[in-house]
Amino acid sequence: MKFSYDFHIHSCLSPCGDRDMTPQNIANLSKIMGFDIIALTDHNTSRNCPAVMAAGEEIGLTVIPGMELCTSEEVHVVCLFPTTDKALSFSDYVYSTLPPIKNKPSIFGEQLVCDKDDNVIDTEEKLLITASGISCAKVSETVTKYGGVCYPAHIDRSSFSILSNLGTIDESFGFSCAEIFDMTKETELKEKHPYLNNLKIISDSDAHYLDKMRLPEYYLELPENTVDAVFKYLKTR
Repeated sequence: MKFSYDFHIHSCLSPCGDRDMTPQNIANLSKIMGFDIIALTDHNTSRNCPAVMAAGEEIGLTVIPGMELCTSEEVHVVCLFPTTDKALSFSDYVYSTLPPIKNKPSIFGEQLVCDKDDNVIDTEEKLLITASGISCAKVSETVTKYGGVCYPAHIDRSSFSILSNLGTIDESFGFSCAEIFDMTKETELKEKHPYLNNLKIISDSDAHYLDKMRLPEYYLELPENTVDAVFKYLKTR
């Protein structure tokens, strides 16, 4: 069976995410647009995952808890987890590695923690878009210890990507998958970086605003619409 997905969506907890990216708005718009599975991946945190998962559960939308980690080399990596507990445990660890830089909402934007009904229950004071203390060489190993799976984000972009910042991708990183934002670049990237032919390629929206959430365009061939099925797919080359 084919299931539509978007595994790279930000909420109002990401400082560059719009205030309208609330749990109810994300879940309901995803459902209306026809998605079967989504993931919430705020910058360096998973604190809004429980609320978005609860909002999704109310309407029959599968939501995977996740994070867009910024490695020490400023490479963005999408990290997905099988349970909220594992995602939040990893989130706490990442938080402990972030530099003690206070967010300035007037410059970077608000960092809002919500409940499932979109009530703001907390604000995050530490700036979440800085580089963590986890290197790209260690990120796959570290995420695996928390039961998760990860892959380099938007490798076709000229900033915050593994190819733009490190210039290469190979087996030493331990990835089984990679994300291309603009899939028209897939053939060109595979010709330039042949190792990509060994990886599953997926495409996500990286939406920070409701109007940037893409209509379903890409699908996964899965036996069922479950988190376990997604993980088996992403972990298998």
